[in-house]
Amino acid sequence: MASDLATKAKEAFIDDHFELAVDLYSQAIVIDPQNPELFSDRAQANIKLKNFTDAVADASKAMELDPSNPKSYLRKGTACFSLEEYQTAKTAFEAGSKLAPGDTRFTDWIKKCDKCIVEEIGEVPTQSSDATLTNAVAPSSTTNDVEEVMNISSEVIPTPAKPKYRHEFYQKPEEVVVTIFAKGIPANSVSVNYGEQILSVTIDVPGEDPYTFQPRLFGKIVPAKCRYDVLSTKVEIRLAKAEAIHWTSLEFVKNSSVVRQSNVYTAIQRPSYPSSKPTKDWDKLEAQVKREEKDEKLDGDAALNKFFRDIYKDADDDTRRAMRKSFVESSGTVLSTNWKEVGSKVVEGTPPDGMEMKKWEY
Repeated sequence: MASDLATKAKEAFIDDHFELAVDLYSQAIVIDPQNPELFSDRAQANIKLKNFTDAVADASKAMELDPSNPKSYLRKGTACFSLEEYQTAKTAFEAGSKLAPGDTRFTDWIKKCDKCIVEEIGEVPTQSSDATLTNAVAPSSTTNDVEEVMNISSEVIPTPAKPKYRHEFYQKPEEVVVTIFAKGIPANSVSVNYGEQILSVTIDVPGEDPYTFQPRLFGKIVPAKCRYDVLSTKVEIRLAKAEAIHWTSLEFVKNSSVVRQSNVYTAIQRPSYPSSKPTKDWDKLEAQVKREEKDEKLDGDAALNKFFRDIYKDADDDTRRAMRKSFVESSGTVLSTNWKEVGSKVVEGTPPDGMEMKKWEY
């Protein structure tokens, strides 16, 4: 009987045997899957085990089955707070406080959420939309509150031990794309819900065991901008990033480093390579060498050669032809810049004073 299992689960919980309590509650749920107390109590056991994502799923299911039980809202809010989903937690606490206005635990938790929201976004948090209702909640308005809270998180069945479908993800600067390789699934059998930092996917095909995938995500998302498509071979889910950061994994990893991405492109830079030596500005060094060459003080033949090189470098085509022709034909003894003078005749060599020209025979 489900009641006997529930009694044993409560005893295990009191004795701090939380894993046993979760196992017993799970067995009871198989027998009585419409009992909200079983889901709510298993949520509390999961919180003790720090299985916060599973706790959110159980509390959400309990809220669906019995929208008037404030205990489920308290447990969902507690689990969401531990997942650092402060706004979602606050919404759950506010809805629960309307069902139990005298319970100060809700007030205390709401204050904690406000403090964390201020620290997180640097702004004074505004009251949630459902908080404008009066404390005297009629059954119809209670149902509306419940529906608002339930829309934030998914309605999930206990996760199977072995995933039925394979999944993978890739990312762009503005979004993360999650692919679940489920072939030939009817669109009406797929349910996808989004939280601040939770993705919940349920694939429930009649006659088959349901598949659930509910990770706590690496970073926060914008639920209103997320969407999914059911294709012939897969379910493709597009998660809009709340911040332009690089996700090193799909699921949350504690103490993980965050790399912020920027869409601002700077001027093209030269390739850089890893080195333990200080980096050098090669453009600056090149300009410095040229400046030193220009300002270098030379004497003797070096100064004369530099003088001729500078003339040749800045000369026009006729001047360069004249310099080449006169230098070659005179065996290096004449250097003329006048093409009109040397262009129509052979330039004879003119040796320096005290020396004589000799022609080499090959």
